[in-house]
Amino acid sequence: MKELQERIMRDGKVLSASVLKVDSFLNHQVDPRLTMQIGQAFAKRFEGERITKVLTIEASGIHFAMATAYTLGVPFIYAKKKKAITLSEEVYAAPVHSFTRQETYQISVARQYLSAEDRILIVDDFLATGAALVGLTQIIKESGAQLVGIGAVIEKSFQEGRGLLEQAGVRIESLARIQSMSTEHIEFIEPASSLV
Repeated sequence: MKELQERIMRDGKVLSASVLKVDSFLNHQVDPRLTMQIGQAFAKRFEGERITKVLTIEASGIHFAMATAYTLGVPFIYAKKKKAITLSEEVYAAPVHSFTRQETYQISVARQYLSAEDRILIVDDFLATGAALVGLTQIIKESGAQLVGIGAVIEKSFQEGRGLLEQAGVRIESLARIQSMSTEHIEFIEPASSLV
């Protein structure tokens, strides 16, 4: 996605060879127009898959899942990181380790929102180590629903996440795939000029 790559180059900040900060337009302050374009791009890439629900994890994936679900005309669900008193004991759960927060937590989704009849698309802001996405795939498997694929806004292709998910047979569509990065340069796998 050309505009996304351009925004990463212009407004993203590389803090280290593995940390990219995009909080000025994607995951703290959010550009709503770009977010809706991201949702449309995922809907187009997964067109014809008969998706019934979009799933993400709180908090940074919520607006992308909402934009995708809105475009597809289906509900979206977000896995919660902390159990609320209003959430029943009837949940699907999986442990997830957060690289950016350096903590492990239990994500959960109420059983009433996932069933064996569902065809699920996972959408999230980053694919890096793959821990959060693997946790979401475990929840889908436990529910009996079918995982159609994963849409990642930004993928750090030099980290192990894609490999882990592809070994499990998961289709992955990333809108910006970063091959390498440093404080001086970001290199994408597909240059922006070749992307729509």
